[in-house]
Amino acid sequence: MSDVAIGGFGLTAILVLLALRVPIAFALMGVSIAGIWALLGERPALGLLRTVPYQFVAHWSLSAIPMFLLMGAVAFHSGIVSSLYSAARLWLCRLPGGLAIASNFACAGFAAASGSSVATASAMGRIAVPEMLRYRYDPGLATGVVAAAGTLGSLIPPSILMILYGTFAEASIGKLMIAGILPGILTAGVYAVMIWLRCVARPELAPPVDINPSWGERMQALVQVWPMPLLILGVIGGLYGGYVTATEAGALGAFLAMVIAGIYRRLSWKVLRDSIVDTVTGTAVIFFVSIGAVMLSRFVALSGVPDAIVELFGAGGLQGYSVVLFCGLVFLFLGMFLDPIGLMLIALPVMLPIIDQSGFDLIWFGILTIKFVEIGLITPPVGLSVYTIKTVVGTKVALTQIFRGIGWFLVCELIVVVLLVVFPQIALFLPGLMG
Repeated sequence: MSDVAIGGFGLTAILVLLALRVPIAFALMGVSIAGIWALLGERPALGLLRTVPYQFVAHWSLSAIPMFLLMGAVAFHSGIVSSLYSAARLWLCRLPGGLAIASNFACAGFAAASGSSVATASAMGRIAVPEMLRYRYDPGLATGVVAAAGTLGSLIPPSILMILYGTFAEASIGKLMIAGILPGILTAGVYAVMIWLRCVARPELAPPVDINPSWGERMQALVQVWPMPLLILGVIGGLYGGYVTATEAGALGAFLAMVIAGIYRRLSWKVLRDSIVDTVTGTAVIFFVSIGAVMLSRFVALSGVPDAIVELFGAGGLQGYSVVLFCGLVFLFLGMFLDPIGLMLIALPVMLPIIDQSGFDLIWFGILTIKFVEIGLITPPVGLSVYTIKTVVGTKVALTQIFRGIGWFLVCELIVVVLLVVFPQIALFLPGLMG
């Protein structure tokens, strides 16, 4: 059996193991060790098992992951993000679909503090969905907007997925995070326009609400949200200005979140304990899967699968943006069955060499990768963000209603992807100013 055939067999074996519900980390590690054993023998395979875990976790940039997780956990458990929805609700409630639009922008704001799509969907789902259902909003719209806007946690910095992508692609993590700002704002804006147009065309989706806040109440609500802009500007401003690295930005964000929670007298021992437990658990899961992905990348590179795919593209006349289209279709297909981290870490070892050899900017492709992951988060049958919302609402809304409400948001996601492909400067403009 040729090396390429062994590589192809290994990748197929991973998909089979995942279909059998074998944990992703075990599937990646097991297949990678067996594959390298078949290619090079016993000693290199066991050497991989001994050296890769330490080499990976010793990577300096990865220390940003627990810091950003801690920042988001403190912001969530201390409740300092709840004022975001209250302020957006008071300012936007009079618009058609105003509560849904408010939920959309509140999710975008929370995403800038959490770095996690699931955390964003879970936190905002508890606050926003019951409010919209109380005012007789269409259940599909009420749950769909939070499930979809929750995915912005993967795109708007800080993003855990961007740290992992930057580590594997050997790209600047700081530039990656800054590159996500405009696409994140664009996505939230497209969502808002779509909600408004749908509610204008079909008012029964979002009946008018009996909320008539005064300007004084609106201004007071803005005063209450000052911690979030401070937290966001501290992290993103530090990155953009070059004052801090991505790792230092994570530590700064965690420190600011604790200071803000302390000022509001919400930094109790319970909040601190729950935040640390969430951080340690989340970090362990991410690192364990990532170690398996590093092993897979070594196996795939040794087998020559990426080079074989590039040659196959050349023979078939596939080049330029057709390569990006192919990668996108693979991401979309795998995204229906895999969680975001597993999807990205399984696909990147194969995709990155192909994209790099095709001459595309890895920062730009990183943003596209995150967009494809976002789509996977709301695509059946897995749709992790959708199931997160289902857990929050319980029996109040059927799962089929949530997936039905997601449809229009999937269209919006595809529109944004097309815009990013046609106008790559949407993602590359701000990083280009960093030098």
